[in-house]
Amino acid sequence: MVKRSCPSCGPELGGEEKKGRGNPISVQLFPPELVEHIISFLPVRDLVALGQTCRYFHKVCDAEGVWRLICRRLSLRLRDQGSGVRPWKRAAILNYTKGLYFQAFGGRRRCLSKSVAPLLAHGYRRFLPTKDHVFILDYVGTLFFLKNALVSSTLGQMQWKRACRYVVLCCGAKDFASDPRCDTAYRKYLYVLATREQQGVVGTTSSRTCDCVEVYLQSSGQRVFKMTFHHSMSFKQIVLVGQETQRALLLLTEEGKIYSLIVNETQLDQPRSYTVQLALRKVSHCLPHLRVACMTSNQSSTLYITEQGGVYFEVHTPGVYRDLFGTLQAFDPLDQQMPLALSLPAKILFCALGYNHLGLVDEFGRIFMQGNNRYGQLGTGDKMDRGEPTQVRYLQRPIALWCGLNHSLVLSQSSDFSKELLGCGCGAGGRLPGWPKGSASFVKLQVKVPLCACALCATRDCLYMLSSHDIEEHTSYRDLPASRVMGTPEPSLGAGAPQDPGGTARACEEYLSQIHSCHTWQDRMEKMKEIIGWMPLMAAQKDFFWEALDMLQQDVGGGGGPPVPES
Repeated sequence: MVKRSCPSCGPELGGEEKKGRGNPISVQLFPPELVEHIISFLPVRDLVALGQTCRYFHKVCDAEGVWRLICRRLSLRLRDQGSGVRPWKRAAILNYTKGLYFQAFGGRRRCLSKSVAPLLAHGYRRFLPTKDHVFILDYVGTLFFLKNALVSSTLGQMQWKRACRYVVLCCGAKDFASDPRCDTAYRKYLYVLATREQQGVVGTTSSRTCDCVEVYLQSSGQRVFKMTFHHSMSFKQIVLVGQETQRALLLLTEEGKIYSLIVNETQLDQPRSYTVQLALRKVSHCLPHLRVACMTSNQSSTLYITEQGGVYFEVHTPGVYRDLFGTLQAFDPLDQQMPLALSLPAKILFCALGYNHLGLVDEFGRIFMQGNNRYGQLGTGDKMDRGEPTQVRYLQRPIALWCGLNHSLVLSQSSDFSKELLGCGCGAGGRLPGWPKGSASFVKLQVKVPLCACALCATRDCLYMLSSHDIEEHTSYRDLPASRVMGTPEPSLGAGAPQDPGGTARACEEYLSQIHSCHTWQDRMEKMKEIIGWMPLMAAQKDFFWEALDMLQQDVGGGGGPPVPES
């Protein structure tokens, strides 16, 4: 009989009832190596639960020795691939939580399925579905090629199954991209940003690493093209924009600069060699002081997020520009690379870009939508287009956000830490499970979400969710200060204080106090207009209140107005 006893608890009562059972032995008397070895046989889920029972087991279950044993038990090939402050714990959790799940929109069988899990994969970092297959990048730069194939079912029948076999496409990959359109039928090639060893000066044995872009056929995984850059240039992200004959590759450097080059995809399968010109993108040329942190694109526009949380836009076609901004006033067809700055109230952490609408998430967890809203894909409850970022007030702190052709998806976490999937927009083709007619507001979809889901995307016929948990990478939202609940920029209302239910009431009381301090009717009207500008209202609502106040001023006569009564 083994028992953990706490020294501060003293002897147990009721010893007469336990005669004949033997004396209990404290687990604290065992050698730490033996305890760690025994605990390492527990499943990861049970190990985490055991560590929450008391301080002693929390210390034992959090030891790197336990997680090292678990790593070797999860994968025999997993040795020194861990990194960070807690390399073994991070590696074990990454490999325990990794998974790719999908749910087909059509057919009679509408349930969540799991793809094959490559044993060599060290967690899942990114994934991309193409026309026929799925590509997954792990945390050590190995790119896996998950193939769809015909397999034998339990009844002996042959059936077509998604992502049921895998091969290693390449190693040393940093990032990868394909045609940015939502329709995977256009994703013929896969562009992989990788690091390769290059031979040095002729006649020497020295070598150096250089970044390159390798192009693979998505159907077979065959490499058809390769371009190598100078060793002094180091990139971290690649996106595509434009048509097949004028495909622009945008490359983000470690220093936050954007470079671009043009490739004709229709000539990639021809065995020939030619030189392409790498040029600095206009957003980095015109704004050299800005360091871009990440970028995303679709066929005709690109969105950049700077390290300070600012957002800049490139729009290359007048139709998409009109859908996004509601006007063509500032569109210049002769200078389509000119970056446009979006006016936002806080630092932006991540974004999603659809065909003609977009979503932004700021540091306080607020979601802002903008663009075409014909099918209700902005989730604002109506079908009115938005020419500027508009907050979706009933949604906060999302885990992931995705925008498609005419619908949007949000991955969120409830109070009991379970995940749920919300969607809005067009529901045709089953793309909003449980809502075939669509919805103009974000509604909960009938999809069973994995516990560690962290990313998602949808194609025309399937929904994909990536499961992975990195203990060193998580989105940490800030609490919204009470002074900004109602949108005022003034710090006197308690800026820096945590958000609380009474923050809105205190802000309104401060507004009334400011209006009361005005001595004339005219001053009060002007102050009211100023406060309306501070409030986070939609543009149409602000215009309505401002015009109504102007009408009241005109009715009074435009003078000083009636005298302000004494209080």
